[in-house]
Amino acid sequence: MEEYVFICEDSIDGILTGVYEAYQFKKEEKVESHDMLHLAVREPDTPRLFTHYIKIETDNFKSAKVIKTLKKELGESTYYDLCVALLSADEEKADAVYHTIVIGLKYHDKNVLARLHDAMVHKAFVCMRNAGNELHYCKEFLRFEELENGILYAKIGPKNHVLPFLMPHFADRLPADNFVIYDEKRGEFGLHPKYKQWYLATNTDFDTDNLVFSEEEKIYRELFTKFCETIAIEARVNPKLQRQMVALRYRPYMVEFNETGT
Repeated sequence: MEEYVFICEDSIDGILTGVYEAYQFKKEEKVESHDMLHLAVREPDTPRLFTHYIKIETDNFKSAKVIKTLKKELGESTYYDLCVALLSADEEKADAVYHTIVIGLKYHDKNVLARLHDAMVHKAFVCMRNAGNELHYCKEFLRFEELENGILYAKIGPKNHVLPFLMPHFADRLPADNFVIYDEKRGEFGLHPKYKQWYLATNTDFDTDNLVFSEEEKIYRELFTKFCETIAIEARVNPKLQRQMVALRYRPYMVEFNETGT
């Protein structure tokens, strides 16, 4: 039995374009079942036998049509959860979300992510939960620092690509500030000019060592670090509980755990 794999850009629009193309392909080529169609965010190292690989160019018009259908048929909440799943670092996320959409549309089920007995839905749910949890933690643990030019700067290094959903959260809370959130794992910046729309940019050669912090920031950073040290009760230090509350991988980006703040 021949199968078809659509290779998409690893982005929400890229994968939703793949969903659109898969549906069109099934209709035009009269493919018997969606089980014969798959989505991926990169070509495999070892191609499978009897499998055709088709590269898909991202098309915002096509992805917008899919978004409109998802919101109408599955609801805003499920659409949001599926988008969060697409932030996951798991390379199987595209196929899992695609087949979850197929099931949701087939049964008109706005609670499709509760069908955990289905392997693909379960995979999409796990991707959504992992990326969603990290997005939540980044909202809590992200620390802004003031640069010499007055811009607020924060650095993160998440496993999942949460920056596109992190930016609107802070843009809503800091509309009057110029701020930058830098994802060092992907060399990606979220840029927010005050009172304007935020956007994403990429610079893999960015050197954080060239950043110059304001004198006021240095003072507050030192005061905050001292405050955290002062309120700690040495006899009640509980490293295990601390790791449960703040995972070790977030600490390099938190000023209270990083003396230099960079």
